[in-house]
Amino acid sequence: MALVYRRTDLVLRRGAPAAEALVKALQLDLRKLGYLRSGIDGQFGDGTERAVRALQFDLLHGSSAGDDGAAPVALRTFNRGRVTDLTGIVDERLAGCLEDLLGDPGVTALPRSDDPVAANQQAFASVRRMVGLTAPRSFLLAILLQESGGLHFRVPTPGNPDDYIVVGLDRNDEDHPDHITSRGYGIGQYTLFHHPPRADEVQTLMLDPVGNVRRAVRELTDKLDNFVNGPTPGAQADDRLAEIGRGALRRCRFEASDPRFMNDCVRCAAGSLIDITPETPLHPGTTDTLQPTQYHPETGYSRVPDRAKMGCDWPYAVRRYNGSGVNSYHYQFEVLQRLTRPPVAG
Repeated sequence: MALVYRRTDLVLRRGAPAAEALVKALQLDLRKLGYLRSGIDGQFGDGTERAVRALQFDLLHGSSAGDDGAAPVALRTFNRGRVTDLTGIVDERLAGCLEDLLGDPGVTALPRSDDPVAANQQAFASVRRMVGLTAPRSFLLAILLQESGGLHFRVPTPGNPDDYIVVGLDRNDEDHPDHITSRGYGIGQYTLFHHPPRADEVQTLMLDPVGNVRRAVRELTDKLDNFVNGPTPGAQADDRLAEIGRGALRRCRFEASDPRFMNDCVRCAAGSLIDITPETPLHPGTTDTLQPTQYHPETGYSRVPDRAKMGCDWPYAVRRYNGSGVNSYHYQFEVLQRLTRPPVAG
C-alpha cells in the first residue's frame, strides 16, 4: 500500500508549510495506529509532532511485551535503520516505516464507525441496561463520562473527520517523555500496556462496548475489595482511614434487601456538598493540598459531594481506581461532581 505522502523529498514538520491533504493523510495513519489522540485537521501542530515522536520512540525501543501480555509484533523490527532519533519530523524513511506498519497483517488498525453518533448512543444505552453489576451504576456512569465523555467513538466535525475509537494516551516515563506507556480505549478506557493491540483485543474490547465496560466494573470492584481497607499501606486508601477509620468495608449505607441498595447514589451524593479550595487538605490526616498536574490543571472544585458523608466506600474506590497520588484526588473530585449533574443526575 503506497502512502500518498511517501516521497523522496518529503519533509513534514511543525511550523513548516505543507499541503493540508498530505498532513491529513499522515494524521489519519497516526490515528489508526494509536499514536494520535485526536485531530485530523491538516495542521501539523504540537499534537501531531508528539505523535510522530512517540512513533519514533517505539521504532527505536518498542518491544513485543507489556505488563499485561504480548503484542503481536515488536515495533522496533519495523525500523531497519531508518529512524535514528526523536525529531518529530516525517521524512521519506519514516514514511517507509509507516507504510510497512500499515501493510503488516500483525498490526491491526484501531476500529472506526460509519455512524459514530448512533454507535455512541447505543453504547451508553447498553451500559444503562447492564445487569448483575458489582458496582453502583451511577458511579460507573460517572467514571465513563470522566474517562471518555461517555463516547466510544470520536464524532467528526466539519474540519475533522475523526471517527475512530476514543483513545487516551498516557506518558508516564519521566526519563523518556515521548514514550506512550499505556493506552485507554473506548467508552470505558480499557487500558493496554502493550502495543499494538492484538486482533482479538480489537474484536472483544474495542468493537464490543459492553465488554469494554465490564473491565471497568471489575477494576472498580477490585479497588473497593482490595485497595481501600486492606492489611498493608499499599492496599489502603489514606483518605478513607483518616475519615472513616478501619471499620468494615461499606458497599452501601442500605442493606442488600433494600431497593435502594447501590441504587440511590445520586441522592446520597447530593446530601452534602463542599468546596475544595487550594487550601483544603486532601484529607484530615495530612497538610498536603491539591496541586495542578500535567493531567489536571485545576487547583479547586466547587460543590463536590462530601465523600465522608455518603455512607459507602465507593468514593475511595474511585480514587484508587486512578492510583494513589495527587492525580487520584483530582479524579475523585471530578467523578463525584458528575454524580450531581446530568446525565447521571436528573
